[in-house]
Amino acid sequence: MVKTLITCDCLGSQTIDAKGLAETTGLKVPKPCSALCTTQIDRAAAAIEAGEAIFSCAQEARVFEELAGELDQPAPPVLDLRDRAGWTADDAPTLPKMSALVAEALLPATPDKSVDVVSEGTCLILGAPEVALAAAEALKDILGVTVLLDQPAEVPDTRGFDVVVGALRRAGGALGQFDVVLDRVQTLIPGGRGGFAFDAPRDGAQSQCDIILDLSGNTPLFPAPEKREGYLRADPGHPGAVSAAILAASQLHGVFEKPLYIRAEPLLCAHSRAGQTGCTRCLDLCPTGAITPDGDHVSIDPMICAGCGACSSACPSGAVSYDAPPVDQTMRRVQTLARAYREAGGSAPRLLVHDAHGTEMIALSARYGRGLPADVIPMEMAAIGAFGHAEALAALAAGFATVQLLPGPHADLDAMEAQAALARALTSDRMVEVLSIVDPDALSDHLFEAVVPDAIAAPVAPMGTRRQITRQSARALHPGDDTLPLPDGAPYGAVLVNTDACTLCLSCVSLCPSGALGDNPDAPQLRFQEDACLQCGLCATVCPEDAISLQPQLDLSDRALSQRVLHEEEPFACIECGALFGVKSTIDNIMAKLEGHSMFNDPDKLRMIQMCDNCRVNAQFHSEANPFAGKERPRPRTTEDYLSKRRDH
Repeated sequence: MVKTLITCDCLGSQTIDAKGLAETTGLKVPKPCSALCTTQIDRAAAAIEAGEAIFSCAQEARVFEELAGELDQPAPPVLDLRDRAGWTADDAPTLPKMSALVAEALLPATPDKSVDVVSEGTCLILGAPEVALAAAEALKDILGVTVLLDQPAEVPDTRGFDVVVGALRRAGGALGQFDVVLDRVQTLIPGGRGGFAFDAPRDGAQSQCDIILDLSGNTPLFPAPEKREGYLRADPGHPGAVSAAILAASQLHGVFEKPLYIRAEPLLCAHSRAGQTGCTRCLDLCPTGAITPDGDHVSIDPMICAGCGACSSACPSGAVSYDAPPVDQTMRRVQTLARAYREAGGSAPRLLVHDAHGTEMIALSARYGRGLPADVIPMEMAAIGAFGHAEALAALAAGFATVQLLPGPHADLDAMEAQAALARALTSDRMVEVLSIVDPDALSDHLFEAVVPDAIAAPVAPMGTRRQITRQSARALHPGDDTLPLPDGAPYGAVLVNTDACTLCLSCVSLCPSGALGDNPDAPQLRFQEDACLQCGLCATVCPEDAISLQPQLDLSDRALSQRVLHEEEPFACIECGALFGVKSTIDNIMAKLEGHSMFNDPDKLRMIQMCDNCRVNAQFHSEANPFAGKERPRPRTTEDYLSKRRDH
């Protein structure tokens, strides 16, 4: 069944080419309404009852959802054509842009993954008595409250909540599963006449709670405190902030869905090997502390992860990837937008990636200002930090002329700038930029005044992992180029070996997490496949001769996809059996160093160094000073021995 796109020109304030949209999208597009949400609501009801309808007004999504409920029908999907494309000061045709936005909306959605978090409402309140006790009084009928005071104080003669005295040594966890450790803890003694007293202090008390309400005004208990679910913090000197925090705490009782933002593949992780640290990119970026070292790989606590996406953008191996939505879904959106725009007659579109804050800026600019230019296609992402260099290259290779990122106030700008800089290095300074703009009118002015470069002449749609997409996109953007130099810290590059220092011990091979370094079982060789190298630095760290260094670059030629020999030497033949073992230069160096040594005065001992394992063991066994020899075994006693002994007696 062909879906129907229900459009509205919003009281004639925008122009919609219904016939053109029908041709470019393949949908049924009736004549646009003018007041679909009010006087023409009957047309909306008819479309909902007919089913398979898409509404082009996101502003009134609630109205259409309520209408569907009254008609006992599922809520219709909506998309925003007006703010993102219809309301604009640009005189250029908007059909290509609207067609692209419709095509993107038709992509199948990926179901969200989540886990249930249960909060029973146990709340720990921190702060001075005058603030913390007042907050406890307000929450005692809703939550199970415990107040932690730094020093003994006069407490109200109520048992509606608990009061303890002590110092918080450590806190961990998130909503529904906080763990706290307290020192010099004194609990309240409820018996006796007069005011309540406290018992003797003790250290190391452990407890759990579901919510922490921090009104202490001290340093936050957690990094990125605003992203730690269940941890509410307010300035005790600001009554409005305290009231808001108390209200928020009162709502954190029940069962909540915690999104699972990240998918992890520990076997691909290049964090460390054999106790040596390699890649730390995700550890360096995680704002909440959800990522911690765990042996050879890292561990991600999904309860602490806030879903910023920075780890996914920076991970060189794909061990960590964003999953809400998955990376391949983002790639499909980018390619669909570019393809639909071109097929509708447009050329050289610009991609504007933004989050929910950017959506609001675009809406304000459209309603009160110039809106977006007709060639700027906005793409909203829940976590803009997940849009890294691979996604930017994929967009440029798909036919976008520029890629611009509009982060909200809580985005990690340093991480985004690093990814944008890497993208520019991979595209020879094509326009990939992070916009530090907070004013809607300034955003419009910047986009309208920008000089738009040409897009790629032959767009491609690369597939595979983020590394594979990066390589395919870079080749499309640099036809004929061989190697792209990259800045230090880039996850692509070569391994350089000082052949004069390398002894072919192959320690680097045994610890390479991606298999980029390999050996040859039939010859003393160190082999390397550049496409697999993550530039984690483990090989340089473990090399006992300091013979290895890294060279950030992206080799666009086919030689990067196959192994090449970095260092090889002549093998040494066993002087007894002729079997090849070891490296001739290494054996010669050992012979030269041991010649004249007191323990190797015997020529036969020196010759053993030139033997393979089997021949060396055989030579030692038959030598006069056989290290395997034991005492002479006693001769077995026979019947004749016993009879002879009896005759002697």
